Amino acid sequence: MAKFCHMIPKIPSSGSSLSMEKHKEEPVNFGRSLIVPSVQELAKQSITKIPPRYVQHHHHPASDDAPTASMPVIDLHCLFAEPCGSLAYSFELNKLHTASKEWGFFQVINHGISESLLEDFKREIMNFFKLPMEEKLKLWQEEDNHEGFGQLFVVSEEQKLDWSDMFYITTLPHNLRKSQLFQKLPIILREKLEAYSMEMKRLAVAILGQMAKALGMDTEEMSELFQDGVQSVRMNYYPPCPQPEVALGFSPHSDADALTILYQLNETAGLQIRKDGKWVTIKPRADALIVNIGDILEIVSNGVYKSVEHRAIVNSNNERMSVATFYSPNMGTELGPARSLVAEHHVAHFRRVPIDEYFKEFFARKLDGKSYLDFMKLE
Repeated sequence: MAKFCHMIPKIPSSGSSLSMEKHKEEPVNFGRSLIVPSVQELAKQSITKIPPRYVQHHHHPASDDAPTASMPVIDLHCLFAEPCGSLAYSFELNKLHTASKEWGFFQVINHGISESLLEDFKREIMNFFKLPMEEKLKLWQEEDNHEGFGQLFVVSEEQKLDWSDMFYITTLPHNLRKSQLFQKLPIILREKLEAYSMEMKRLAVAILGQMAKALGMDTEEMSELFQDGVQSVRMNYYPPCPQPEVALGFSPHSDADALTILYQLNETAGLQIRKDGKWVTIKPRADALIVNIGDILEIVSNGVYKSVEHRAIVNSNNERMSVATFYSPNMGTELGPARSLVAEHHVAHFRRVPIDEYFKEFFARKLDGKSYLDFMKLE
């Protein structure tokens, strides 16, 4: 009988692993970000120039004629529903492997997330950003924790700011949530976020499982790292900007997590990745989700897979909205190159650190390209 790889794996209930027991009583707190004003409120004013703190000449924001990249598209039906030894499966697995090595970004189609859930979730997020400011203030960041409305990675009063608002929240495992913040969300958004986060977890774990096979990594090792992983969600709102040529929606960076899944909520382009030394604009497919490799997966793969710098640009006419879901290893684990790959490569290219220390160091820094990954490299 042919062996099939078609099932997106069932996820064990959150908090079930021994590694989570020591964190059982308190939500996770990886750091803080200085509290800044709402850009959405600023954009509502009739201004022709943005405040100096949002002017970012040094990042060379792209012009409207920036090249558009044709990002690899992975058909997950071929990976999850075709026999493992079939030509269709092998072809698609090789595409996934090549995209992860050479691009660090790809789009996935036939991902199995229901269209009705995606549409419902999109509607609730759009309504969420339309809340009056007095309601948003109840959900704003606090001085000692970066979850809530605001911006991340703001570490000084002199630092340049991005032309965007975001809402950031830890979603899984349940026992790491900041439950007080979660309970303040509008009830329908909370219900849709609950369902969406579970679907994103299933998808992330399934893709990571296929990546383990493509890497020739011990699949059990990958499973043990991510079976009860930490997930967070960042909802992004980029208002129209009167000076888009000197502003950025999100500063250049690589993601600190293992895998990021991006759901673009409208047709406004804005995501750019650094490809062959140039910034190129990505136009997402309406039927696809965008997936990118984070620093953690570059570390776990011992440098085979690459996290890639990316940023968000803005424009003068249209708002842009997206949701990024970040998936990372289980708390209580040690981050480092997979031991099965180190044995195969005969060298480890990155240091080993506890995962909580890794994140606390990351969130304490200003975003600066791939500088944090460089910090993790062994000479």
